[in-house]
Amino acid sequence: MDLSSIIDHPEALLLVLAPVFFICILLEWFLGDLRHKLPLSARYQKAEVWCNVCLAGMHQLTDILAGLLIAKVYLYFFGWKLFDIEMGVLSFLLLMVLQDFFYYWFHRASHRIRWMWAAHVVHHSSENMNFSIAFRQSLMYPLAGMWLFWLPLIVIGFEPNWVVFVVLLNLGLQFFVHTQAVKTLGPIEWFFNTPSHHRVHHGQNPEYIDKNYAGVLIIWDKLFGTFEPEKATVIYGITKPVNSMNPIVVSFAEWRDMFKDVSQPDLSIKQRLSVLFSPPQQETSTKK
Repeated sequence: MDLSSIIDHPEALLLVLAPVFFICILLEWFLGDLRHKLPLSARYQKAEVWCNVCLAGMHQLTDILAGLLIAKVYLYFFGWKLFDIEMGVLSFLLLMVLQDFFYYWFHRASHRIRWMWAAHVVHHSSENMNFSIAFRQSLMYPLAGMWLFWLPLIVIGFEPNWVVFVVLLNLGLQFFVHTQAVKTLGPIEWFFNTPSHHRVHHGQNPEYIDKNYAGVLIIWDKLFGTFEPEKATVIYGITKPVNSMNPIVVSFAEWRDMFKDVSQPDLSIKQRLSVLFSPPQQETSTKK
């Protein structure tokens, strides 16, 4: 499959990368489960892997359809763009950097706005860290508002298919930071998101919560004050555990809790809006 075919059908990108993902998973499984060279939290549990694969499938279906639909609806009804950008090497690199910048703000909003956290919490709900956690995504991202963060790229003048391609490429590259097999990467750590940086992001340690939102470039966290280096051992998961391997339960647990909270009697409109759009409440972890 050549590049033009993938751009026409950007959803095929992750299928093209699937063999690389599979090889990485096998190597990590060999090191952790067979050779016992990785922490227990890096081991593969069949029920969780199956849950993660199901979540990935549901996420890809809704995310790609919503992304293309929203972009095309915008262009049909408004059709206004700052530029008509032809794709070449420089414009592709520009698109990668801009998309990563918008990804940072999407990711940050997904931790600081409960409505968006209700979708993103799926990715953080595992108490393990291995490559399969990269597949642990939510089908509810379109409803949460994810694609609103990519619309500026369409307004600037990038073609929708190229935007979807770069969004999925960014997601594919993030697969490689979900591991405990790589400790540090030297000078690469200064500019790029790495396994060490992303392990911090998945920690429920008080000093790690809401840190390291990077997609590909860690520079955004360093610029906007959300960077934290990996020092203490990471305790993975969330402070309000889901305790389920059912992908439906995992997908909708926080939505259920949020709507239960917002439906309480005697709340004012302002209080109901606060339930939906204020930062999610962190509970005290009992783990040591």
